[in-house]
Amino acid sequence: MGYTHTNSKGKTYHLHSKDVTLKGGRNQTIYYFAKDSRPNACDLPSGMKVVESPKTGLPFVKGA
Repeated sequence: MGYTHTNSKGKTYHLHSKDVTLKGGRNQTIYYFAKDSRPNACDLPSGMKVVESPKTGLPFVKGA
């Protein structure tokens, strides 16, 4: 199912992850929120926390 977060405006977002290759050839996992649940939904990684943008209410993952 994955991690879900309801922001201060009452909208629910689902956490997803994706492995990407950066220009230098290094692999990195990115985390992003979407309004719908997709096959690449994931749980919140340990050592990370969810923070909301005060302006838009959009959540994002930040290292603790």
